[in-house]
Amino acid sequence: MSPRLRFAPSPTGHLHIGGARTALFNWLLARHHKGQFILRIEDTDRERSTEEYTTSILKGMEWLGLDWDEGPFHQADRLDIYRGHIQKLLREGTAYKCFCTKEELDERRLTAQSRGEKPKYDGRCRQADQSQDKPYCIRFLSPDAGTTVVHDLIRGDVVFENKELDDLIIQRTDGTPTYNFTVVVDDVTMRITKIIRGDDHLNNTPRQIQLYNTFHYPVPEWTHLPLILGPDKKRLSKRHGATSVLAYKEMGYLPEALLNYLARLGWSHGDQEIFSKEELIAKFDATNIGKSAGIFNPEKLSWLNAHYIKSVPPQDLLKKTLPFLQEAGLKIEDEAYATQALQSLKERATTLKAFALEGSYYFQEDFPIEEGARNKFLTPDTLKLLREFRDRLIPLSPMNEILLKDIMTGMTEEKGVKLGALAQPLRVAVTGGTVSPSIYEVLTLLGKERVLQRLDRVLS
Repeated sequence: MSPRLRFAPSPTGHLHIGGARTALFNWLLARHHKGQFILRIEDTDRERSTEEYTTSILKGMEWLGLDWDEGPFHQADRLDIYRGHIQKLLREGTAYKCFCTKEELDERRLTAQSRGEKPKYDGRCRQADQSQDKPYCIRFLSPDAGTTVVHDLIRGDVVFENKELDDLIIQRTDGTPTYNFTVVVDDVTMRITKIIRGDDHLNNTPRQIQLYNTFHYPVPEWTHLPLILGPDKKRLSKRHGATSVLAYKEMGYLPEALLNYLARLGWSHGDQEIFSKEELIAKFDATNIGKSAGIFNPEKLSWLNAHYIKSVPPQDLLKKTLPFLQEAGLKIEDEAYATQALQSLKERATTLKAFALEGSYYFQEDFPIEEGARNKFLTPDTLKLLREFRDRLIPLSPMNEILLKDIMTGMTEEKGVKLGALAQPLRVAVTGGTVSPSIYEVLTLLGKERVLQRLDRVLS
């Protein structure tokens, strides 16, 4: 039987890095075993769930290329299914109505804490008259004796004492079902066989196993992933930078790079660092997931992104970069020229957005010149060199890197100065800054007309 796995985010926020890694691991295992990957939106939290977040999650999944075989299913559309299962438990006596008010529960909780006891529900409504005409929630009748064992692929057997688990609320007073109940019903009715999720869900698992057993449903295989931590070893959050997947798209990261990085964040295959999606599918094995928390390293992600940018074919580079060029207000009138210009930059770029910032001089004539660079390199002496270079450039036809090198080398030898005395002022004049690809390559790409215009700009 081929495995069935799922990713079940709550639309109470954007798809974040931790959720994306969970989705990826489930997706990889499903694809590795030629199983099915199901997407479910857990939106029973009416107050916090929004359509905006649902759309954002779906866009994040699509951008990463994590396609699903079934769904997306919405819990909000499945309320009748949950009610049917709740009624089954009530009929069989494994659930009951609880009429305790919030104030009563709060008072008992405080009393228990004052005695040094665990503030758990005392089960007093187990024997209450179930026909009372009062507001009620519905609780699952949890066993008091024995243990519930979670067989986890990473942690091994995790044992929970049943006496520590109180009677779980499975339906709120307003009639809506709760997470721990709906997730079991969904996973059963969707025939989920393996569950990979964050280890922050581990304490929920014994309660869910009790529900599986009460319904006489087969229990899935569990894998609880260690959390992702920031560089300071604290739980990854906004203080560490962007955590939303789509934020990385907006910053100019490639989905291939983020997928590769997330796959290696807690999983390994020997010493290999770079994986294509096809390699990940072929090699992914949940038994190689580590027991330690993954440490999110932005520098390593940038390194991977730079690697993938270098691998983008020239014909695709402009297409991927165009949104960032347009965002910077740059117009692309000659696609062939733009493609060549971007090719000259991609060895240095860590993000697609960096193209728009670092290479803007290729696509506009009114670019600013850095004040520090102007003061240091556009001096009266260097302007004389630039004027002479301009005069030698005018008759040059055609203009290419070899001829440019001959002119510049000849000039600096005649003047008895180092090549940088001409190259760096020239770079500032035609790019506005002190960092660029080879000056010969930049001049050749710009073409003689643009170079002359830019030299005239600074010489005037």
